[in-house]
Amino acid sequence: MARPRIGIITNLQVVNDSYLTHAGGTMNSEAVAEATDGLPLLIPADPRMVSVEELLETFDGFLLTGGRPNVHPEEYGEDATEAHGTFDRARDAITLPLIRACTERGQPYFGVCRGFQEVAVAMGSCLHPEIRDLPGYMNHRMPPEGTIEEKFALRHKVTVSEGGPFHRLFGATEVMTNTLHGQAVIRAGERFIIDGTAPDGTAEAAYVKDAPGFTLSVQWHPEYDAARDPVSCALFGAFGDAARAWMTHRQPVRLAKSA
Repeated sequence: MARPRIGIITNLQVVNDSYLTHAGGTMNSEAVAEATDGLPLLIPADPRMVSVEELLETFDGFLLTGGRPNVHPEEYGEDATEAHGTFDRARDAITLPLIRACTERGQPYFGVCRGFQEVAVAMGSCLHPEIRDLPGYMNHRMPPEGTIEEKFALRHKVTVSEGGPFHRLFGATEVMTNTLHGQAVIRAGERFIIDGTAPDGTAEAAYVKDAPGFTLSVQWHPEYDAARDPVSCALFGAFGDAARAWMTHRQPVRLAKSA
């Protein structure tokens, strides 16, 4: 039986000081193959190489991955500072219009960490470059030392809204998650519905209001141990179901050239 084609958004990385690569991370591919039962395919996030129209017609769903570069603050009306870190403007140019197009036509996507922030910005939200600097907020960044297991260990609770989509998926209003991010949503757009928060109030789980399809996004990294962790299994499993439904029943919509 054919598997849904899941486009994995890549990040531009430099190898050996000068060699540029588009990297997707094996955890993401494993999560798609094992927990989503989808066909993982890497997308070079660069408008010189691919167009949003081509992506929409080629894939059944999209995994918006995490990554070190941040969404450029110009995308939410602010000037860049040193605190905002590094950027990948080519990825911004692909993912933000892709999210908006998928949202309107009902094509599924799943946002993870930076992907969560991309969905937030695409839906009119603003980010804070370093959430741990705000009074009352904890340090959500990845531990600088330790094994992969230690860096991706479960570190805090996320509380989701009773009766909401995440509650229905998890079967609980509290779950434990890892945390490996510096930026966070500080002001949510009207359609970006925050459905789960960390103990300090940081936005951790969200969906898009009035969207006809799957738009769930999380600030943590569920791709780690995705085939065994029950929270990750629930998220990737639901995403896979949505992608299979799109593969079977979709009705392609022609986009304007400006999309």
